[in-house]
Amino acid sequence: MNDSLQEKYSRQMLFAGIGPEGQQRLLASRAAVVGCGAIGAAAANLLVRAGVGYLRIIDRDFVELSNLQRQTLFDESDALNSLPKAVAAERKLLSINSGVAVQGLVADLNPRNARELLGGVELLLDGTDNFETRFLINDFAVQSGLPWIYAAGVSSYGLTMTIRPGLTPCLACLLETGSALQGLEDTCDTIGVIGPIVNLIASLEVAEALKLLAGRTEALHGRLLSCDVWSGHLQSIRVPRNPQCRSCAKRDFTYLEGESHPHITMCGRDSVQIHERSRALDLSALAARLRNIADDVRQNDFLLRFRIAPYDMTVFADGRAILKGTKDPSTARSLYARYIGA
Repeated sequence: MNDSLQEKYSRQMLFAGIGPEGQQRLLASRAAVVGCGAIGAAAANLLVRAGVGYLRIIDRDFVELSNLQRQTLFDESDALNSLPKAVAAERKLLSINSGVAVQGLVADLNPRNARELLGGVELLLDGTDNFETRFLINDFAVQSGLPWIYAAGVSSYGLTMTIRPGLTPCLACLLETGSALQGLEDTCDTIGVIGPIVNLIASLEVAEALKLLAGRTEALHGRLLSCDVWSGHLQSIRVPRNPQCRSCAKRDFTYLEGESHPHITMCGRDSVQIHERSRALDLSALAARLRNIADDVRQNDFLLRFRIAPYDMTVFADGRAILKGTKDPSTARSLYARYIGA
């Protein structure tokens, strides 16, 4: 390590948990952040400053003015120019640390491109906004034996868990067994979010990432951490592995194989239909959340209609939805995740 690197990472190497050997490992490591919203942007920032040698950032969205309150890599010029988040993040991160490699990929992660986008790294970090994508990451990680770190935050509440296939429970163990976790259907666009929770969860996520990438696996806590920065409630839970788990026990990778990916079709001129029928929605509760942020919210026993300009969305009680105003499937999936949730 040359004098410049010694100076850049001197305080981090003084920390006994990393030291010079751990820093060398970090400089040689490769990681990917899936999603560059609030948690993803904060995590990417910390990883690049820590000297992770190669960081891939995968995101399908662009910067909007409403992002700036909590998404710390972006500024007003990025929003005014509607820059893709992956592009804006790559530019900002390289200006922070030119000694690492940052690759921003503007892409919508799905079963067809998962192996291409997620391969070739040692660790995956969650910065996504929906559970469809998280279960896809989980299936890929379990099948590949690749560690990944689950992280989520909404309102003032967040949680994170490190997943090491074969050694720990996976996301399907946690969420596909009826576990009662707060806010699975709530989103930042329906009930809001404050900056402190996303930065806290990103910090906890990256602390685990540094342990893995620096070769300090004995320091991993092996627990699901949850916290609410408004109420001050903190919780640490040891989650058991599920011996009947679809993914890590039965090796049934339905999300990776595309069987659980909502089927999307064109539905007339400038419209997309999302055929997700495997869930039951409480349309009254959803309408109550949307009335604060959407226009022309109308609901009956069978469907809910609302407008988020320039889009009109109709959602049915079984989860199916029709989105008017676009023919782009990735836009439709993104809007569904933002306003309907997991």
